[in-house]
Amino acid sequence: MSQQPPSEIEKIPTRNPNESLDKAPTLAPPSTVAAQQKINTPEAIAADQLYGTAPPSNELWQETAGGQLEGTSLWRDAWRRLKKNKFAMLGLIVTGIIIVASLLGPTLLRIATKGTHTYDFIPQQGELVRAMPPSLNHPMGTDPQGRDMLARVLYGGQISLMVGLVSTFVSLLIGVAYGATAGYLGGRVDNLMMRIVDVLFAIPYMMLVIVLLALFEKSLVLLFAALGAISWLTMARIVRGQVLSLKNQEFVEAARSIGVPTWKIILRHLVPNTLGPVIVYATLTVPSVMLQEAFLSYLGLGVQAPRSSWGTLAAEGAQNIAIFPWLIIFPGIVMALTLFSLNFVGDGLRDALDPQMRKV
Repeated sequence: MSQQPPSEIEKIPTRNPNESLDKAPTLAPPSTVAAQQKINTPEAIAADQLYGTAPPSNELWQETAGGQLEGTSLWRDAWRRLKKNKFAMLGLIVTGIIIVASLLGPTLLRIATKGTHTYDFIPQQGELVRAMPPSLNHPMGTDPQGRDMLARVLYGGQISLMVGLVSTFVSLLIGVAYGATAGYLGGRVDNLMMRIVDVLFAIPYMMLVIVLLALFEKSLVLLFAALGAISWLTMARIVRGQVLSLKNQEFVEAARSIGVPTWKIILRHLVPNTLGPVIVYATLTVPSVMLQEAFLSYLGLGVQAPRSSWGTLAAEGAQNIAIFPWLIIFPGIVMALTLFSLNFVGDGLRDALDPQMRKV
C-alpha cells in the first residue's frame, strides 16, 4: 500500500513534551524577503506560530540598504503615494518653476538689460513704438506705455503669489485657532461660535471685501487682511470636525488627567494631529485667493499702479484685446498654469493624506 505524502500541517516541526528545551527545534523568524513579499510558506507559518509574529506589511515597513526593516511615518508614506500621482508631481514641478522665475526673473532681467526691462521702466518719447508684438528683444511684447511685458508678468507673479500665500496664512491662523477652540470646548461655547460662522457664511464675502477696500485706503496690507479675513470660515469648520473626533482619544484624556492646561492640549496635542486636512485645504485656498485677487484687480480694487499683478495685467489686456491681444494672452497663460498646477498638487495631497487610500 503506497504511502501518502505528508500534509502541510505534518511538515510543521513540533516539540516532544519529553524533550528538554535545549533539544527543541529552532526556527528563525520570518526573513526580510519573506516579510517583504508576504510569502505564506509552511516554515513562515510555523515561525509565526512559534514567535507570535506576522510578516510586516509593506505599508508600514520598508527595507533599508543593509537588509534591515524600519518603520515608516505618515508623511513618508504620503510622499511615496504622492510621487505615484503624475499630475500632482507635474503640478509641483510647474509651480516650483513659476515661483523661482517670479522671484529671480525680474532681478536677472534688470541686470541683463541694464535696467531697461523692468516692470516700471517707460522709455522716452521716440525711443521705440509703444505697444510692440513679441520679438527677440521683448519675448512677450510691450504694453501701450512701452514697458516690457515679460518683466511685468514676472513681477506680477511675485505680487499674486504673495497675495495667495499671505492671505492663506492669515486664514489658517484665524481658522485653526477658532475651529480648534470651538471643537475642544464644545457645548454652548461651540454652538455659539459656530452660529457666528453660519451668519458670516450668509454674507456675500466678495461684497464684504469690496466694502473694506472702498472704505479704507487701498494697500497691499489691507488686501492681504481682507482676503484672509473672509477665507477662514471653511478652515474653522474643517479643524472643528477633526478636533471633535480627537478630543476624547486616550492621549488627550491622559494629558487632561495630569493637569495640562487647555491651551497646551489644543496647541500640542490636537492641532498637530489636524495638519493633514489643514495642509490639503491650504493648497486649495492659495489658487482660490489668487483668483479673487484677480477679480478685485479687474474691478480696480486690487493692486494699484505702478505695481502689477496677473489680475491687473489681465484687466489692462482686456481693454485692448482686439488691438494688442498679447497683453492678455501671456498673463492669462501663466496664471492658468499656476492655478491648474496648485489644484493638481492639492488634489494629490488630499489623496496622499487620505487614510482610506493607505492600502491602495
